[in-house]
Amino acid sequence: MSGGLGKKKSFIIKPQSAMNGEINVTPLVDVVLVLLIIFMTVTPIIERDIKIVLPSTEKVEDTKEVPIEQLVVKLASNGELELNGAKVAMNDYIPTLTDKLKVRTDKTVFVVADDTANYAKFVKALDGARVAGAVTLGMATDPPTAQQ
Repeated sequence: MSGGLGKKKSFIIKPQSAMNGEINVTPLVDVVLVLLIIFMTVTPIIERDIKIVLPSTEKVEDTKEVPIEQLVVKLASNGELELNGAKVAMNDYIPTLTDKLKVRTDKTVFVVADDTANYAKFVKALDGARVAGAVTLGMATDPPTAQQ
């Protein structure tokens, strides 16, 4: 017999294994990391090309004096009250403000408080303005000084 013509090859067939219900997350993690790297490298490039057009500004005249038609109550850090620049004792605050509001049609009062003023005194100033007849209360701020 000539070599190997009469021999049959045997095949081994493995039985099919049970289905695997678990998700293989390794390729998913690889794809997510690649996308993260791409976004991290592209984002700074995109941000540099943003062009903004800022509006031009106007020089606004600073007024140091309060117009006569406005009522401004200032509360100092030590608790002293000023009504349009004139110091007013807390006991005289409501009657003085009532007299000024009686002759006015616009019953608006602006309150400016120092940053270190006592909050309870600030609320008393607001309540006093309301009792005196103020319909509208406005909060105003002082412009920042060089010390701040």
